[in-house]
Amino acid sequence: MELLTQAPVLSRFGYAVSDATRARILLALSEAPAYPSDLAHALGVSRQSMSNHLACLRGCGLVVAVQDGRRSRYELADARLGHAIKDLIGVVLAVDPACCAPDGECVA
Repeated sequence: MELLTQAPVLSRFGYAVSDATRARILLALSEAPAYPSDLAHALGVSRQSMSNHLACLRGCGLVVAVQDGRRSRYELADARLGHAIKDLIGVVLAVDPACCAPDGECVA
């Protein structure tokens, strides 16, 4: 296992939240740990898609799977991520609508 700090942490976090579904997963997990099937149902995605996104978030070091009997429950790898996510969603951005679509994709 490799430990990362500073810029590499921001880079991985940026990659993780660059996908809307992964961003929504992180928002959900910032509220409470959850099981993949519950997350898939709540976010309206397939279980396979949820599995792929959770694998990505695990690989980025942002979430961990905790064994709960025969099931795995997911939670943020560090409680400070929850605070950071809540701080970030409180940020107000002034954007040029000719440059960025509402979902954040560049349209140039």
